[in-house]
Amino acid sequence: MTDETAYAGIRVLDFTQGIAGPHGAMLLAQHGADVIKIEPRDGDWGRTLGRIIGDNCAHSVAFNRGKRSIAVDLKNPDAQAVMKKQAAVCDVIVEAFRPGVMKKFGLSYEDVKAVNPDVIYLSVTGFGQEGPYKDLPVTDAVIQAHSGLMTVNKDSQGLPNRLNMLPIDVVTGVYAFQGLAAALMRKFRYGGGCYIDNSLMQSAAAFQAAKLKEYYFENGPAPVLYSPVGTVPTADGHINISAMREKHYVMMCDVLGRPELATDPRFDNRDKRVARDDELMPIIREEFAKKTTAHWAKALTEAGVMNAEIQDHGAFMADGHTKAVDAVAYVDHGDMGTVPMPQIPGLPPIDAAGPLAYAPHIGEHTEKILGEWGYDVAAIAGFIASGAFSSGETEA
Repeated sequence: MTDETAYAGIRVLDFTQGIAGPHGAMLLAQHGADVIKIEPRDGDWGRTLGRIIGDNCAHSVAFNRGKRSIAVDLKNPDAQAVMKKQAAVCDVIVEAFRPGVMKKFGLSYEDVKAVNPDVIYLSVTGFGQEGPYKDLPVTDAVIQAHSGLMTVNKDSQGLPNRLNMLPIDVVTGVYAFQGLAAALMRKFRYGGGCYIDNSLMQSAAAFQAAKLKEYYFENGPAPVLYSPVGTVPTADGHINISAMREKHYVMMCDVLGRPELATDPRFDNRDKRVARDDELMPIIREEFAKKTTAHWAKALTEAGVMNAEIQDHGAFMADGHTKAVDAVAYVDHGDMGTVPMPQIPGLPPIDAAGPLAYAPHIGEHTEKILGEWGYDVAAIAGFIASGAFSSGETEA
């Protein structure tokens, strides 16, 4: 990596809230773009997910670092005039309102394109800009259910469950970034902007491309990819096993002290094990339950069978390998104290003292940004007095 960032000089107006849009815009910021987070005067609702410390939370820091914040009331005519002026000269706009809302502010793609034909404009919505569901409110959990993702995460009673994090929001942000990155490359090479419709629903489908194909080919739920695989209980916890190839299965049978399972005519090839997975796995679980996780992890690893102890996030961060490769940086983030920040593949190591490791407070940069945009002290004071903007700046 060099000190030259890919998107230095690129101006981004980030009107998004929550996780998906902010994540995509944050990745632009990490690659050097000047990303202005344009949030309501009371802040992005993504600041309220989970425990709140000051005006931030774990999610808001994770997906907004490297940005500057300006707090605005987009219903205010003065605010709209300012934002229209900036939309006319920016490179990228990212928004996450319901279809049609940006039009009410005079900031739709059509509005902006009329004065800034080279703009790259990305909209994040639940179901997209068209179709019967386009106006429905959406959460990550709603799309997990709608897209079929919950059906691949069933409990022991067969009940479909949500993944207890926000995977669709996060992956939608990744798809947003790749769309913006490609659009910027086209703009650099050929000129011109574009519109990108980036929905949680479409991202969930792309994320599950292989599962959708499997369902289609099988005309229903697909069998397991191979067997045995999955989480099994041990005498003191759980371990994940993965006997992907024939030799792995044979070696695992040896480790378990059940070599006869390798030649058992019910299980002596991949197709038989897949077909009889419901018969094989109870036998495997019974054996693993007899000894500790540490015992099995050592024995399986020495035999060359893929496995992993089921760790919580604390154990992952404390793991020797995690530390050896500096997979997680630890950053002093003001009133939040020390914050763990995973390194992002493809980016330089996190500089704990640098601006890219810092997520802004609500409106922290309002006055500075308005000044950069050509407004004098009196004009800025007038904007704040009228409620068009709010200042979150604090005295040094």
